[in-house]
Amino acid sequence: MIPARFFIALVICHLSFVNSFGQGEHLSTTNKKAEKWFYMAVDSYQGKYFDKAIVEVKKALEQDPAFTEAYILQGDIYAGDQQYEKAVDSYQSAIKTNKSFSPNLYYILANMQLNMGRYSDSRSNFLRFLEFEGLPDAMRQQSEKRIKSCEFAMQCVANPVPFSPVNLGDSINTRYDEYINAITPDEERLYFTRKNPRNAQTIDQSQDYEEDFYIAHKADSAWTEAVNLGPPINSHGNEGALNISPDGKYLFFAACNREDGFGSCDIYWAKRIGNGWSEPVNLGPVVNSPQWDSQPSFSSDGKTLYFASKRPGGKGSSDIWKTELQPGDQWSNPVNLGDSINTKAEEMAPFIHPDDQTLYFSSKGHPGLGGYDLFYSRKDMKGEWHRPVNLGYPINTNADEITLVVNAKGNLAYISSDVQGGKGRQDIYQFPLYKEARPMLTTYFKGIVYDVETREKLEARFELIDLATSKTCAEASSDKVTGGFLLVLPTEKNYALNVSRDGYLFYSDNFFLTGTNSQGKPFLKNIPLKPIKIGEAVILKNIFFDTDKYILKDESLAELQKLLGFLRKNPKLKIVINGHTDNVGSAEHNLELSGNRAKAVYEFLVQHDVAVSRLSYAGFGFSQPIDVNTTEQGRANNRRTEFKVVGN
Repeated sequence: MIPARFFIALVICHLSFVNSFGQGEHLSTTNKKAEKWFYMAVDSYQGKYFDKAIVEVKKALEQDPAFTEAYILQGDIYAGDQQYEKAVDSYQSAIKTNKSFSPNLYYILANMQLNMGRYSDSRSNFLRFLEFEGLPDAMRQQSEKRIKSCEFAMQCVANPVPFSPVNLGDSINTRYDEYINAITPDEERLYFTRKNPRNAQTIDQSQDYEEDFYIAHKADSAWTEAVNLGPPINSHGNEGALNISPDGKYLFFAACNREDGFGSCDIYWAKRIGNGWSEPVNLGPVVNSPQWDSQPSFSSDGKTLYFASKRPGGKGSSDIWKTELQPGDQWSNPVNLGDSINTKAEEMAPFIHPDDQTLYFSSKGHPGLGGYDLFYSRKDMKGEWHRPVNLGYPINTNADEITLVVNAKGNLAYISSDVQGGKGRQDIYQFPLYKEARPMLTTYFKGIVYDVETREKLEARFELIDLATSKTCAEASSDKVTGGFLLVLPTEKNYALNVSRDGYLFYSDNFFLTGTNSQGKPFLKNIPLKPIKIGEAVILKNIFFDTDKYILKDESLAELQKLLGFLRKNPKLKIVINGHTDNVGSAEHNLELSGNRAKAVYEFLVQHDVAVSRLSYAGFGFSQPIDVNTTEQGRANNRRTEFKVVGN
């Protein structure tokens, strides 16, 4: 399928050729009847009466089968009517009658063959075009670039990647267009856009359509019948390019030509409240420019929004940018992703995977198979993006492939396509994503935050911290109505978790997801928060010591910083640091060890300006176990450092 914009470019080129044939111009034929029919066909073609024009140009060719211009015109007419195979045959017939008639004929033919996926033929005709002298530099450079594209595409076709798309079925797809938007990390909800005709009796391309968002739920491994997402997200206008943040807290989408807009299309967002959404709000003039801004994708770090934009200052007509969420729901000035991602051509449809390290996007500028192709790039430890990799054939074809969504596990991808057959036009498909193109494996932590005394559901702040670097990897919050949360956990790292809310003791936990622990199994756990009261205690699960030692390990820094922040936020609070051990070794030795470990935390706090009058410490050895000492896990639970509130 040839992209519509390519057809428009061809028409411009063709019309300039056809318009040069004025009455009385010298033609390759001397047959007056052939000339008459030819000029009649030109008039019909320019009026877009393609059926009439074809009849007339064939009459001209009947009069003179060697009439070069008539074959070219016939090719133009077929191209205008989107009958591309016949157009190619006509241009080739023109070349057979006169191989040196016009260099542009080879250029037009080569471009059409490239966009039809006939890469070898296209390459040959580009090479023939370059044999002519006096070519415009721009056309020469474009041809050289497209020869490389042909060679790249031929290599891809000769080495296909695994691709077995499966239609999502009648509960999702209809005879209308469906475009994939998002799937939640737990794979329980699927979001997509459906392009419904305002008059449901017909699907005529020329009629008016309305784009709305739909949602389907997973039940017994199958998708339920999709339902309209409804207000306040959907309106009587068109909405598109929906994205749900991995934690489910934010919804982003694009809308065009609204009264509160800053450009042709703007990005909007809404926040989840219980089981519904707030009224959408424009992201404002920092993110939205006077040009086109669309296709948002929010990272699992809880702050970075990627999007496509045609704003000034980019590398090409459409680039991928990022902005970060600041305190007070403000956004930072957008930053272009740079030369590794963006080209002089168009890049669009970014999808940042929940691993926060793999970016999928669509591009016309990187080597591809024609039109837009899908690519992926990985971010290194410095935050820089590697050279993009084409997802390969047959995922990419000579048609436009624009949108790709990958599940949190990374093993399944979702696309929208009209080249696979299906229920109607654009349908949604899923397919196993081959290993090399998969993101880092992720899992998730899901549950509810509640008050331990009243059982009231609570809104609380989550911070996921890399224990190796003490850097915050992700931030999120639980729902203020339901208390529900979902936090994405990329594997191959070890994390500290801190959950906090004003007036409550913070909650400490950890996830060790390196090596044999990186299996992607989800963590399902509710979190009880304790009100700040004398006698309440918190186990500091991310305070670490080497075996039989009492020097704080570097991985303890993140937890210690959180404890410092908590004490500074509650300046009247007094605490005691308690150390505990398992029962390996003598009671005397463990009592001393636990006391020294508690003292190490005490001294850290004092060194960071916490008043001595607010602190004390004690060691209890193995006299206060919270688990059995007959298993390794039980002993690990008993080896702990905690703080208890003793004054407020």
